[in-house]
Amino acid sequence: MKINIPDHRTKKPWAIMALIFVGVIILPSMALAEETPVLNSGDTAWMLTATALVLFMTIPGLSLFYGGMVRSKNILSVLMQCFAITSLMTLLWVLYAYSIAFGGDGPYWGGLSKMFLVGVGVDSLSGTIPETVFMTFQMTFAIITPALMVGAFAERMKFSAMLIFMTIWMTLVYAPICHWVWGSGGWLGNKGILDFAGGTVVHINAGVAGLVAAIVLGKRKGYPTTAMPPHNLGYTLIGVSMLWVGWFGFNAGSELAADGVAGMAMAVTQIATATAALSWMFIEWVKHGRPSVLGIASGAVAGLVAITPASGAVGPMGAIAIGLASGAGCFIASTSLKRAMGYDDSLDVFGIHAVGGIIGAILTGVFCAESLGGAGFGGDINSIGDQITVQALGVGATMFYTGIISFIILKALDGIMGLRVTDDDESEGLDLSQHGERGYII
Repeated sequence: MKINIPDHRTKKPWAIMALIFVGVIILPSMALAEETPVLNSGDTAWMLTATALVLFMTIPGLSLFYGGMVRSKNILSVLMQCFAITSLMTLLWVLYAYSIAFGGDGPYWGGLSKMFLVGVGVDSLSGTIPETVFMTFQMTFAIITPALMVGAFAERMKFSAMLIFMTIWMTLVYAPICHWVWGSGGWLGNKGILDFAGGTVVHINAGVAGLVAAIVLGKRKGYPTTAMPPHNLGYTLIGVSMLWVGWFGFNAGSELAADGVAGMAMAVTQIATATAALSWMFIEWVKHGRPSVLGIASGAVAGLVAITPASGAVGPMGAIAIGLASGAGCFIASTSLKRAMGYDDSLDVFGIHAVGGIIGAILTGVFCAESLGGAGFGGDINSIGDQITVQALGVGATMFYTGIISFIILKALDGIMGLRVTDDDESEGLDLSQHGERGYII
């Protein structure tokens, strides 16, 4: 009997072709589709909100915080400086600074490929949000960082010199350091540094540059023998309240998405800020016998600063520890250290922002550990010691670079045009001498 055995040989070519089609065409296409960024409307809506919150931190938050602490004859000068910096940094960011920070993947700067926002259009994306939104969000960071410095040299710097200094400083200092940490290929980012929302990029950077500016300019006329009390602490408390609310955009927005990490960043921001405010208040209460409005406001800012680098990496208990440490550390730096060193940092930019940023950056390396409730280490780092080493490297590099370059810029400008107003103008107040207006009623 003849047995019919099916012959599959004629079907093999089709099977092979089918496998080739699936392997070469379908699977790679599926993988490509998975990797292609897709706009997420929820993330976009949150980032639009976060961007507005961070801008709100500078105008009017920081402006009122600083404006209330200076003497009444200088309030308009501080408000004007913050407002002008907001406008100036916006243009510089669009023209070339965004490109230096985020335009390429070099280790030290991003190049000029995105000058004038070339390629940043309606359809370009950064992750799950429009690149225009990412660009504007980062612009608000570029605005507040130089604005923070205003408090260090308040009441004595020429307005014209301030504008030129800020322009050069943004170009040579802020934009490159921003790329080191957050830009594609940045050398500190590649080493695994954890700086979620700007402990090094914003606060240490601004705090050290502010201290250098205060020293180069010299002390205010009459300091420290003449009393120079804040003229309106109500403005200061309103300003710090605005900063506190706006900081949720600063920290939670740095996740660039509406997700669990953003939620935890918001939670630890609130916890650390409240803890630091109470920490400063109680230390001052014990030392001086009374709790002050200026003290609790300063403590809150210290906590906001210190939790900034850690907000995407630590848990609630880490936030409490960072809040306690920053409240105490910034109190000491703004009182005892400042008196011992003899510098005139008018509104304690170094004592709060640089010292708070350093405390936060180093403690991020501790409390990011999963065993301590954190989200884990950065890059290929696998121990607290190694993470602290990288954090310390970032702190040291930022302090060294911004200190040296800021000093060079300031000394050059002082030689060319002079940095400081005349003694008569300083006595009259910068509101009248620099802007021809009064911010108060005699």
